[in-house]
Amino acid sequence: MTRKVMITDTILRDAHQSHAATRMRTEQMIPVLEQLDEIGYYSLEGWGGATFDTCMRFLNEDPWERLRTLRKYLKKTPIQMLLRGQNLLGYRNYADDLVEKVVEKSLENGVRVVRVFDALNDARNIESSMKAIKKYGGKYGGVCEAAISYTTSPVHTLEYFVRLAKTYEDMGADNICIKDMANLLLPYDAYALVSALKKELRPETKLHLHTHNTTGTGDMINLMAIQAGVDIVDTALSPLANGTSQPATEPLVATLKGTEFDTGIDLEKLIPIVAHFKKVAQELEKDGSLNPKVRQVDVNTLIYQVPGGMLSNLMNQLKKAGKEDKLPEVLAEVPNVRKDCGYPPLVTPSSQIVGTQAVMNVVMGERYKMVTKETKDLFAGKYGRLPMPVDEDVAQKVLKGETRITYRPADDLEPEYEKLKAEVEEKGFYTQEEDVLSYASFPEVAENFFKWRKAKNEGVDHDLAKSGVYPV
Repeated sequence: MTRKVMITDTILRDAHQSHAATRMRTEQMIPVLEQLDEIGYYSLEGWGGATFDTCMRFLNEDPWERLRTLRKYLKKTPIQMLLRGQNLLGYRNYADDLVEKVVEKSLENGVRVVRVFDALNDARNIESSMKAIKKYGGKYGGVCEAAISYTTSPVHTLEYFVRLAKTYEDMGADNICIKDMANLLLPYDAYALVSALKKELRPETKLHLHTHNTTGTGDMINLMAIQAGVDIVDTALSPLANGTSQPATEPLVATLKGTEFDTGIDLEKLIPIVAHFKKVAQELEKDGSLNPKVRQVDVNTLIYQVPGGMLSNLMNQLKKAGKEDKLPEVLAEVPNVRKDCGYPPLVTPSSQIVGTQAVMNVVMGERYKMVTKETKDLFAGKYGRLPMPVDEDVAQKVLKGETRITYRPADDLEPEYEKLKAEVEEKGFYTQEEDVLSYASFPEVAENFFKWRKAKNEGVDHDLAKSGVYPV
């Protein structure tokens, strides 16, 4: 009995986010979108994550216009997005009315698969998103894919992940995604996890695997997961695959051809698309966006459980402090800080919080002598429920009597949409409802983009003309 394995290709989003700081422009995608649409992918990931910020901040593109352009050309293949639960497309908790509006507008503008996750795996932080996806998904044909942030620790056991997946399924998830953002999931563990999940989840619930190839294990993880029964895997076309990106699409298609897992994808149809993205990769490397080092295998991730992006961030922080020689001490301190604050998975924003605090602990010569606001908020429950109780002695030192919360952090937030809409209108930038959501996510970045857009549309912006400052 054949069981076709489906593929989500990340070439339009996570592949260039992982390799080139999300700098691929829409115009670099358009020439092959119709060809991509004919391949037979389960979905094409093309929106959400860091693309929203980067479009406005660096590329002078409206992220909503990018989505509408993708929808124009991709008539058969669902567009997939990544949503950070209550953090939406930004880095803070947003009120529920904004959560619902972002989901509604994403689906209305063309998204058909919404992968939603929470950095702490706190189900309360994705509940509003999931409700909105189910509410508007019926109208637009949207799929709700709830993602488990995979990590390793004493609490993150097989039973933990199965229980979490069942919780998400009961909340209405159509798909469950194993999100191995740091490439910590080893091949035999992938086989065990997928086997356990397939045994417990309902037959109609699709299981989707997302990993990277930072440590060089990505292809093996995908293959073992496929043998265990996973339904969908994420890959990226080879010009922007491997290293910190996803395993490459073409080798997996070739490997599975003629087997019970045959993807049904024609390898020859991929060749001209690959040729196009080779040119794009060369352009990104030429303008400095793509560093060839990101394609290399880095076993530090397995040794220190520090994702590649987090490692480079730690090195930059130490360089600024003139303490580059302290990297081994910082890498040793990261798991200690993570243990102190209840073993959060290391993904945005928890990876930045834990990493920065580890740097401070080492550079200051005393643990928690100086504490960031974000570290305090993490201990205080303002990011959500941590997987394990925090170290109480450390908590007393960090919080200094500050009140902790045990309820959902977003419960403290008043509705935001109408207030933000009034601000955008007052500043003269409102052209569509989506502008309010861009402004809500990144106020300063969006305002600069709106000024640039206005100058472009009207020929001149008098405020900018006076200041002489134009966004780059």
